[in-house]
Amino acid sequence: MAHSDLDIERELKHLPLETAALLGAADTGRIVARWLIGLLIALVIILVLPWQQSVRGNGRVTAFSPSDRPQQLPSRIDGRIEEWYVAEGQFVHRGDSIVRLSEIKDDYLNPQVLPLTREQLAAKNTAVAEKRRKAEALAQQIAQLEQQATLKLRQAVAKVEQYRAELRQATLEDSVARDQLRRRERLFRDSLGLVSVNDLQAFQVKAQSTAAKLVEKAQALDIAETDRVAVPVEYGEKIAKARSDRAATLADVSESEAEIAKLRDKVGALAVRRGFYVVEAPQDGYVVRATRAGQGEIIKAGEPIVSIQPASPRKAVELFVKPMDVALLKPGRHVRVFFDGWPALQVSGWPQVAVGTFGASVAVIDQFPSTDGRFRVLLVEDTTNDAPWPEQLRLGTGVDGWAMLDNVTVGWELWRQLNGFPLSIKPGDALPGDAVAGGSASAKGGGKP
Repeated sequence: MAHSDLDIERELKHLPLETAALLGAADTGRIVARWLIGLLIALVIILVLPWQQSVRGNGRVTAFSPSDRPQQLPSRIDGRIEEWYVAEGQFVHRGDSIVRLSEIKDDYLNPQVLPLTREQLAAKNTAVAEKRRKAEALAQQIAQLEQQATLKLRQAVAKVEQYRAELRQATLEDSVARDQLRRRERLFRDSLGLVSVNDLQAFQVKAQSTAAKLVEKAQALDIAETDRVAVPVEYGEKIAKARSDRAATLADVSESEAEIAKLRDKVGALAVRRGFYVVEAPQDGYVVRATRAGQGEIIKAGEPIVSIQPASPRKAVELFVKPMDVALLKPGRHVRVFFDGWPALQVSGWPQVAVGTFGASVAVIDQFPSTDGRFRVLLVEDTTNDAPWPEQLRLGTGVDGWAMLDNVTVGWELWRQLNGFPLSIKPGDALPGDAVAGGSASAKGGGKP
């Protein structure tokens, strides 16, 4: 017998609601407990997972060697730009001409200044040679005067000795003549005519003659003595004058040599200055930027003209870290870096899951901080277990880096972060001068118990 819809509806009203009853009887507390236990277990597992501590810093790509870094080419002289030989971005070899300058100073405007200076130098050399010959002639004259003075003095001494002998002879003759005259006068008085008047007068004349001769010889001796004394004075004056002239000549030679040295320096400076008219590339590289445009511009000595980027620099990373972290680093420490423009995923505590990062190692640590108080750490490429750095890297590209330290647990790292403890470090991992500081940091709570 068929049932109508009304009968079916009435039967349903009298049936029990089993689904609603089942829902009301479910054990919801057990389910929540299971979820909490699962979360707790997962948290415990996460807390005991290994975590590698790291020191983070940022910086840029640079060149390891100072000679490979971009350099500016300054002008060595004040000049005017006459001609450019290169364009920006052009590759140049060492010694290639970059730009040609011309003089703007009045002292160098004459193009014949170098030949004229050389002529002045040659004339001064000739004058010095002549003065040297004059000094040599004066030296010979002084030697001759000294010889003449010696000979003249010998002659004067000999003449004095001669006149002394003649004076002694004249004195003896005068004494004999006076004695003969006295005897003749006595005989003339006592003999009464035995001696004639003529004989007496002859002896008187002879005595007077010997007396006059004695006076003459005495005067000649005095003159000879005077001549002997005058010889050193006469020749000493001549020798002193010749020596004075020679000294003055040598003084002129010294002054002229000083002028020659200045002229030689000027000639050398002018020759070198001519080489500064053309600025050349110091090494192979690219012309990056010109600080002066066009021709006719005036540039001062020391001002940069262009910048040169070396062709094949050995790239490095210039990383800056905080002073509190620099003690944890030492040369050879492994660092993970990623470069601006290269997609990367880095979890500092799990470097093994990093994607797009590259390996590096610490090469140099500065001994003093930079202007912002951070220390510079120079990193070099480390391809031991990593791919080489991208060839497209350019100097100046931004870099972030993590210097990898000791392994701890995630729980320990969280506890360290919450308490503000320093990073853990082994006593032998710090710099030689910072080993004590590193050890004290660990003793204060930064190390693993």
